[in-house]
Amino acid sequence: MKQLRAAFQGHARLSGGLVAIEGDHLLQEALRSGMVLKTIFVSERREVPRIVPRGVEVLRLSDDVFGSVVETQSPQGVAALLVPPVRVLEDVMGPGLPLVLVAVGLQDPGNMGTLVRSAEAFGATGILTTPGTVSAWNQKALRASVGSVFRMPVVAADASEMEALKQRGLKLFAAVGAQDAGVVSAQETEFTGPCALIIGNEGSGIAAEWMDMCDAHVTIPCPGPVESLNAAVAGSLLLYEASRQRATREKESR
Repeated sequence: MKQLRAAFQGHARLSGGLVAIEGDHLLQEALRSGMVLKTIFVSERREVPRIVPRGVEVLRLSDDVFGSVVETQSPQGVAALLVPPVRVLEDVMGPGLPLVLVAVGLQDPGNMGTLVRSAEAFGATGILTTPGTVSAWNQKALRASVGSVFRMPVVAADASEMEALKQRGLKLFAAVGAQDAGVVSAQETEFTGPCALIIGNEGSGIAAEWMDMCDAHVTIPCPGPVESLNAAVAGSLLLYEASRQRATREKESR
């Protein structure tokens, strides 16, 4: 139980490499995605879920103790510690045409988790996170991803590694506001080749060192009177546009 409390009260990922999850849906998604469960924690008011494989350690906790450990206000009575997948840079590039999302300094875990979910939905090959970006295994990010983090490769990368990927033909597109100089609308940008979509910090945007290495600055035209879009919304819209262009190109090539 100490491990579970440490995971929920601190970072989602423990020093031993384990990750804490809570709730029936994340448990189902973890098992469906092939995650290895180490321990299941079940409150006294409910049965052990039938989907739990035999041989997994099951610990029962009183309702009060369970509620004091987990983060949600209305806990479902089930939590687990699991072994997360080990990902490397090549996993993010994918077996096919790379479509990579790069999170630069994102600090809101809800935005991070939403982007992980959108990346899977729109066929991205992986996500890169730069130093200072919130972990995709943060509890709020985990819940916002709704299980996509179990399947979508998420790997930390620095500027030198991004430059190396660029040398391999990956084009970098920075998401910026319409007021920035030299921007091109997403609809007029070619996303059908190997590319990376860079989303910046919710408040300060994309740091200069990352902007300088980009091939183009892309914006999402907004006819409404708003200054900017939420980071998760902007990233999701760009991923959709890239997915739409690629599907159209594939259909035309048949």
